Amino acid sequence: MPKLPQPEIEVAHQGGDLVGECPMWHPVEQRLYWVDTRRPSLQRLETDGTARRWPMPSNIGSYVFRQGGGVLAGLKQGFATIDLETGAITPVLDPEPDRPENRLNDGRCDRRGRYWCGSRDPGDENPGGSLYRLDPGFSCERMDTGFIVSNGMAFSPDDRTLIFGDSRGETMWRYDLDMESGRISNKRVFLSTAGLPWRVDGATFDAEGYYWCALIGDGAVGRFDPEGRLDRIVRLPVSHPTMCNFGGPDLDVLYVTSGTVFLNEVERARQPLAGAVFALRGLGVRGVPEPFFAG
Repeated sequence: MPKLPQPEIEVAHQGGDLVGECPMWHPVEQRLYWVDTRRPSLQRLETDGTARRWPMPSNIGSYVFRQGGGVLAGLKQGFATIDLETGAITPVLDPEPDRPENRLNDGRCDRRGRYWCGSRDPGDENPGGSLYRLDPGFSCERMDTGFIVSNGMAFSPDDRTLIFGDSRGETMWRYDLDMESGRISNKRVFLSTAGLPWRVDGATFDAEGYYWCALIGDGAVGRFDPEGRLDRIVRLPVSHPTMCNFGGPDLDVLYVTSGTVFLNEVERARQPLAGAVFALRGLGVRGVPEPFFAG
């Protein structure tokens, strides 16, 4: 493949997020949203460069836009809707009432408007997390289980593949996806990070079918080919990027969130941009639009 150009790296917003996550471009509003999971809030980048914040009652792991307006989010207590006009938060359901210490983590919509979301244990060792699919009408089904920290979720642009895995378990899995039925099968290893200086955090696909993910702990984002081979690394000025996703009017800007909670006092002094949202321009590739939840 042709050599891709080096991007320009800009600071889109510096708010010192404890754990920034889930940058997502709203195609109607033409605005960037993201969350801080540990200072729980949904955030939106305004045209003047400031951020509007919607405080959350507990950790927010992910969210999706709704076709009917507003947001559907995965909180510690389960799924909930968020009214962006009033800030009202309405519980929908808790998929794990038997695991009160668990919380919902990484998630996103497929192109049939279903919200897939993984859960995680509050620690970093117990594989007590699962993968759920929340359908329009708010029925919920457990699709897989046995994850420590659910992460790295992304749907391929041809709708045939789901990548999802366990950042603490050091494995990203590849599933065959039947988009019509919403079923997954043929689980196999997509990539392993065992023995590497980084783990996979939040991820997305570009329009060419390559998988981009934050390489948390190693200060970069990586691009992987459809077989899970590392194709490209883009270095960042912070050691803990947390998720990447395409946005901008032409979906050619890669937005990357980051966090400060992973750093000690000395490291924070050396990384003044930790917790910022970055915009990578000039990558030479584009993303695909994020689907809305059909409800």
